[in-house]
Amino acid sequence: MTTTIVRGGTRTQILDVAERLVQTRGFNDFSYADIAAELSVTTAALHYHFRSKASLGDAMIQRYSERFFVALDAIAATTADVRDRVEAYVELYRDVLAADRMCLCGVLAAEYQTLPDSMRAAVRDFFDRNETWLVGLLEEGARTNRFQSALPARDTARMIVDTLEGAVMIARAQHDPERFRAVATRLVRTLDAAHHS
Repeated sequence: MTTTIVRGGTRTQILDVAERLVQTRGFNDFSYADIAAELSVTTAALHYHFRSKASLGDAMIQRYSERFFVALDAIAATTADVRDRVEAYVELYRDVLAADRMCLCGVLAAEYQTLPDSMRAAVRDFFDRNETWLVGLLEEGARTNRFQSALPARDTARMIVDTLEGAVMIARAQHDPERFRAVATRLVRTLDAAHHS
């Protein structure tokens, strides 16, 4: 069997379709048959690239995480002000919602108990890395008197991630992107030292 069975290039197309299905329906609510039908191929063609749904899930999380953290590196490299970096971080979630999707790892976290161990570990790693990135940002903001928080930086980072993930979920369920914007605005404002003075 050759890799030309799927039109246009295969692995990337499979991952693209699978990622969209997870972000809109959940990991447990799609099958190889759904992907095969969309790409007009056989399920055997999909198994050539991903021997199981779990291996497809692992690859999805890896690719999604790599893109996400490349985006965070770009924010750190191009945005000097720490508050603007927080705003840019929020924008990553806003972009997902604008596409009528949810964060891939947020969806998977909701299905955590049913996931294979390797996927569980990858989801935990995604959120741990998010929190670590935010901790560095919050600590810099505290040193420069840009941010003010009564909580330790790690706790505040967790609050940010948890709030944004939940806000995307509820705003999407309510078909109300403005709801997310309002929550995100209040969240960033709680960090702003000037707002507390």
